[in-house]
Amino acid sequence: MNLELLDWIVIIIYLFISVFIGVFLVKHKNANITDFFVAGRSLPWWLLGTSIAATWFATDAPLAVTALVRTKGIYSNWLWWYLGTGIIMMVFFYAKNWRRAEILTDAELIELRYSGNSASTLRAFTAGFYGIFKNCVTLGWVILAMLKFSSVILGWSAEFALLITLTFALLHTLISGIKGVVILDMFHFSVGTISTIILAVIILINVGGPEQLSNKILSSSDAPPAILDMMPNITNIGPVEMVSFICLIGVLWLGQAQGDGFIVQRLFSAKNERHAIKASLWFAVAGIVILTWPWIVVGLGSILLLPISSAPPELIADPELAYPLMIVEVLPVGLKGLLVAAFMAAFMSTVDTHLCWGASYMVNDIYKRFIKKNASDKHYLLISRVSIVLLLILSGLTAWQMDSISNAWIYIIEVMSGVAIIGMLRWYWWRINAWSEITSMISALLLANGLIILNGLYKIGFINEVLINKLSVLYQDEYSLIRATLILVISTILSLIVTLLTNPADMNHLIKFYKKIRPKGFWAPVSSLIKGSNNSNEEIKYSWLGFAVGVLFLNSILFSVGHLVIGNYLISFLLLIIGLILARFSIKMLEKILMIENQ
Repeated sequence: MNLELLDWIVIIIYLFISVFIGVFLVKHKNANITDFFVAGRSLPWWLLGTSIAATWFATDAPLAVTALVRTKGIYSNWLWWYLGTGIIMMVFFYAKNWRRAEILTDAELIELRYSGNSASTLRAFTAGFYGIFKNCVTLGWVILAMLKFSSVILGWSAEFALLITLTFALLHTLISGIKGVVILDMFHFSVGTISTIILAVIILINVGGPEQLSNKILSSSDAPPAILDMMPNITNIGPVEMVSFICLIGVLWLGQAQGDGFIVQRLFSAKNERHAIKASLWFAVAGIVILTWPWIVVGLGSILLLPISSAPPELIADPELAYPLMIVEVLPVGLKGLLVAAFMAAFMSTVDTHLCWGASYMVNDIYKRFIKKNASDKHYLLISRVSIVLLLILSGLTAWQMDSISNAWIYIIEVMSGVAIIGMLRWYWWRINAWSEITSMISALLLANGLIILNGLYKIGFINEVLINKLSVLYQDEYSLIRATLILVISTILSLIVTLLTNPADMNHLIKFYKKIRPKGFWAPVSSLIKGSNNSNEEIKYSWLGFAVGVLFLNSILFSVGHLVIGNYLISFLLLIIGLILARFSIKMLEKILMIENQ
């Protein structure tokens, strides 16, 4: 046991405060599934943006980030940072459309956008794909991280600690629904962020400050080459890793561009379109900048305080254990308990978010749509709670099949890359149809699991040993991001071919969609049939300009904080000034877009 009595008192008090906030302070009556899953579309931007960021602050992220820094260097965080570009695109292009749709899940959009049996099939498949498959994989790595964290920190068995936190998360989600989840997320995010910053500050003090941290790491034989580089350098990494980085920042960020899952569920809950846009922008800053650097500091500090040359065998075998070991190594009694409580709370906030999100698919897009269409609100609320329990069980089973958090991240990147571009085009090109998306999803799944398929074909004698050996090279871990890019390209090409070979959605259906969403782009065949419609693309111009400046603003702030923690104070100050100027310009572009929309 690495915790003392005071630590346990802090943990118990924190958990009971969480339950009290979620169950007793959140006065929100769930009369129907709209209340339960999107809070009656009444939530403000600051609460929603914080809730999304809090879900990112699960137990898995600090462990994975610390391991990446410890084994490769700061630049390896582009496996996380690349998402910032996609989030900024969501701010300028998609957030308002999601809120305007007035739906419960992104799967529901499918029958709003497309028509016929193909649309119904795609909606059911999407609900299963995202709500069950992707959701359980995501929760699986979150649960795996909690098992690793508990094995180092807690005196109980990891399984018992997991049972306690899962029980708290489950009870809270079953009782309060999405409004209770996001309000509790605000509490978890505040305490968790402050706690991780305190840990990072204590580490910096222990090593002598930011400049000493940099100097000592650069002189350490345990540090990987160019550990302080924020951008990869071809002289320090291999060509495969450099190509992988180019794939991330050049193409794969598109997978986050329109948003999906729990992110858009938060946008559905916003008071209006303006609040949805602001929530997305705050999420970009909170998730990419504020959360990241305290974890990176822990990774850097672990090189000095837990050097590889004298590290225990467990840490050498699994560098993801470095974060909990640093908590044990650095924090005093009391603060240690607070950070452990914050991690348990972060775990719960991620679990309850994913349970609520996954259950919304199962109820709204499968059960209510295809099984029992006209039941009472009370019945659907009951099925919602049953679905939450079922998803938790499935996620626990998934976790037992995993051994690496970062590998699970990469697998989801591969699967989701194939649907990225077609999912974006559904908003901007009238010709995209349900078969386009069905093709992208099936091809992405097949290609991401290609090694399993190849081995199956080899066993039945369909391909020979020479061919499978050549094809299997592409499925080695080092090629994962390159493979994801190929999946994106191949799936998109196949989907576009299918688009041109199949009929578009029914024109009357497209007209209804156009009137509701008012999409921009290539909609002339539809907009020309609507009296008084304005298909001006002036908004697109401001959106692209705001997006470009927004990406520069986000990365300027990101690197400003980075240079601060490694002691480059002048560069940090200059980047901060540039970032603030660009931020103001981005906000002006958003104001112009909203003004055009309201004309």
